Amino acid sequence: MLADLGRGRSRWLFALVAAMLLASGEGVVQAQDDGSMPPTDGGGQEVLQSLFVPFIAHAPFSLTLATEWVRPLNNGGTFTVVNSRPIKRDSMGRLYEERWLLSPKGSKIPSQMSWIQIADPTTHTLCQCNVRQKVCELLVLLDRTDLRFQPNLMKLGTVTDDKGSRTHEDLGGQYFAGLPVHEYRDTTVVNPGVLGNDLPMSTVRQYRFSPELGINLFSTLDSPHVGRQIFTVVEISTAEPDPSFFQPPQGYQVVDRRKTAAPTK
Repeated sequence: MLADLGRGRSRWLFALVAAMLLASGEGVVQAQDDGSMPPTDGGGQEVLQSLFVPFIAHAPFSLTLATEWVRPLNNGGTFTVVNSRPIKRDSMGRLYEERWLLSPKGSKIPSQMSWIQIADPTTHTLCQCNVRQKVCELLVLLDRTDLRFQPNLMKLGTVTDDKGSRTHEDLGGQYFAGLPVHEYRDTTVVNPGVLGNDLPMSTVRQYRFSPELGINLFSTLDSPHVGRQIFTVVEISTAEPDPSFFQPPQGYQVVDRRKTAAPTK
């Protein structure tokens, strides 16, 4: 009986974490910021969006991305969820990503893979595979393939109508995960009363950008809305990935959801 109660509680907690993830929009191929300066890393329109990876040819890599999301609780404590997942890009610019559910840090509830996504900018095709159902849907890749992360896009100054301020800091070059990176910090301050806040609200994003790969190898977001989000590349190789990753997994049913062209007379 106690064992059954324990399993039921674990399922309930896992369902809660899964619902949080689905509500966050983390499962998209490309994540964008709050609309003011896309594309960027971390945070976003919902709650949690992951590393932005552009379609860049001749810059292959295989990496493991660790995510940690620390949310404040009303009693002064925090609630932390984590996951770790692989991302690959080949010399054609194709992307392979696995989506793993976030699980409570330090708990016995394991993370589970939920989706496999394969994006091909040359054929404008997104292959989205449901791991549980073992079904892959072929969709039209609508994302623009020329989007790039621009570290120096944010400029100093005031937000529209003097609602706040923005600062962009260049913290210099260094090495991270064996690759040269450049570190930046962006801070946005919202003045009191703009969003129902009685005190100034600061959002700070700090990141280490790899010009060679066009991605951030480390990114943090501190925001009063979402808490603290940390995205860390824990291992990376710039060798060409195995081509088999960019095909639907073996044993999966493939369903073509793309609209077929109307027959010509």
